[in-house]
Amino acid sequence: MRRDIQPNERAYSSKEVAEEVGIATPTVRKYGQILERNGYEFLKDGDRRIFVQSDIGALIALRDTDKPLDDTAKDLAYQQKERLEETNKTEVAISDTYENLPQDPNQLKEILMFVVNELAAAREMNAQLTNDMSQLKITVSRLQQDHHVISSSIGNSAQKTHAKIEKLTEQQKTYYETLLHQEMEKSEFLQKELQSIRDEQKKEWHSQNEFNKRLEEAIQEPKEKRGWLFSLFKK
Repeated sequence: MRRDIQPNERAYSSKEVAEEVGIATPTVRKYGQILERNGYEFLKDGDRRIFVQSDIGALIALRDTDKPLDDTAKDLAYQQKERLEETNKTEVAISDTYENLPQDPNQLKEILMFVVNELAAAREMNAQLTNDMSQLKITVSRLQQDHHVISSSIGNSAQKTHAKIEKLTEQQKTYYETLLHQEMEKSEFLQKELQSIRDEQKKEWHSQNEFNKRLEEAIQEPKEKRGWLFSLFKK
């Protein structure tokens, strides 16, 4: 018979176990049959199995095993057997302790004083542990606050850096746009100057052509009519 059940330990129905383990209710029954077939013991209410926390652990082990279900069930039954034997040994040791208590009141008083002192030491240790836990919680809380502050600082710094980069990028963009605009204006001015020079050259070429034409016509005229030709060079 099972002796590993703790006082006031919660009992689960098949439906509750199915929800706890994440399997269907028929699968709970199937796993229960496999475990019993391999020597595992359940608490029973008639033919109905009553599950406790250790049984839920066994069902989870069956659910997650990579081995054949019967092999895993045998391992679980063996572990339960060892656990029950250890529980029985503990109960026997406690029983022997009560049977071997001395009958002398003075010895009983000494034993009780020893137990009281041990309890006082245990309470003092528990108080110290409680205080240490409180200090640990405070330390953890401070670390969490520091982490939050550091994270916030890093976030703010990153945000400021990003804003500076965006500002510098915008300034650089504006600077290059201004340079481009200035270069375009210079290019337009040079093009106008170049066109003006070309126009002047055209006028000069046209004037020179006109002069050459008149000169050629004057040379082809008779000698008596060439007097005006020399007047061109006297000027």
